[in-house]
Order: sequence, then C-alpha cells, then structure tokens
Amino acid sequence: MIDRPVLPDATWFKSSYSATQDACVEVAMVPGVVGVRDTKDRDGGTLVFNSAAWAGFLTQVKNS
Repeated sequence: MIDRPVLPDATWFKSSYSATQDACVEVAMVPGVVGVRDTKDRDGGTLVFNSAAWAGFLTQVKNS
C-alpha cells in the first residue's frame, strides 16, 4: 500500500458483479496506482495500491 495517497481527479466505478449498488467497493485507476474505497463510506478512507500489487491481486482472484 502507498501511504496517504491523493486521488483528486480519479473516476470511480463499481463492480458489475455487485448484487446491490450500495453493498460494494469502488475502484479508481490513475497512472501508477489503484484506489479502493467503500461505496457506503466514501469519506472513510481509501486503500491505494501500486499497479504491480493490484495486478497480483487480480491474478489471485481470477485463479481462485
């Protein structure tokens, strides 16, 4: 994770697999990092990962 990221111009999107639009996370991709936040608590904090960490996460999810 990257400490104290700033994503002021990020475009956030929700998973198309979400059962309801208020019970999911949102993801934003900007050059070099990916942000993840709770849809119901957008001001509650954002996890930010570098591109390599995010790619590794997606690989693990796809292989599960």
